[in-house]
Amino acid sequence: MKRILDCRASDFLTFNRSDLIGSIRKAEGRTVLAEVIPTVQPLYPEVTNAELARAFGADMILLNMLDVFHPYIKGLESHALFGNVPGETMSDNPIMELKRLVGLPIGVNLEPVDFSEKSEDMYDVKQGRLATREAFARASELGIDFICLTGNPNTGVTNEAIEQAIINARQEFAGVIIAGKMHQAGVGRVLDQEAYVRFAEAGADIILIPAPGTVPGVREDEFYEVTREIQALDKLVVAAIGTSQEGSDEATIRDIALSSKRGGTDVFHIGDAGLSGIATPENIQALSIAIRGRRHTYIRMAASVNR
Repeated sequence: MKRILDCRASDFLTFNRSDLIGSIRKAEGRTVLAEVIPTVQPLYPEVTNAELARAFGADMILLNMLDVFHPYIKGLESHALFGNVPGETMSDNPIMELKRLVGLPIGVNLEPVDFSEKSEDMYDVKQGRLATREAFARASELGIDFICLTGNPNTGVTNEAIEQAIINARQEFAGVIIAGKMHQAGVGRVLDQEAYVRFAEAGADIILIPAPGTVPGVREDEFYEVTREIQALDKLVVAAIGTSQEGSDEATIRDIALSSKRGGTDVFHIGDAGLSGIATPENIQALSIAIRGRRHTYIRMAASVNR
């Protein structure tokens, strides 16, 4: 099994759940997961935000705000998806077209909303973004490699709902399951060690927790203790930057990245609220260089999707 930082597009084509988990584990804390919003105008309309994130060093792409029953990705309009290239036909699956363009594993956020906790200040979430059995099955049909069970702000996501969603997803979805919180997305504590253990025991492969220095009060020592307990259960950890600090300066990103690495994380997440549905691209690159140097960063940036 190759380390994910050594994998190319042709390798990812053959990956299953265990392959992706194994490749991340073997990389020893050198995996970059970039989150983007595919439904807004991309930073530059000539390319999707996912392509831009990949070009600046991302190893995995997480799509936020995507409706799996009506998938739509801005920036694909002028490409082969719409039949503008001779010999290519229109497709009703933009996920597969995006995977062809970026050559990386693609995931999607699905939100385990607890409707008993809904209040007037909470947002309504479209059916195609909810963590339901139907959405999990549809994600599999679309060829999505991993799902992330978490919540956007003010959506009424609870730890109990996340736990139940993991159980349901494990029955309907064949890919990797990530679960947790990167900020106060609903009710309950953000850094809840007992809840994370329950997520692991329910069947999540990777537990998502806020990186040190992102959510107030999340310190490196506490992050380390939580990470160590999760990894003792043979699960991986994602350190998340989901507090709009993805749009801060590069020094802040490097500081968070190295703090997370000292804390033992396996994957480094960077959110989508830097510019138009994507982190400041230079911050993706700064994160990558901080955790694995220029060599692996530049290779990821330069490697053709035809390899």
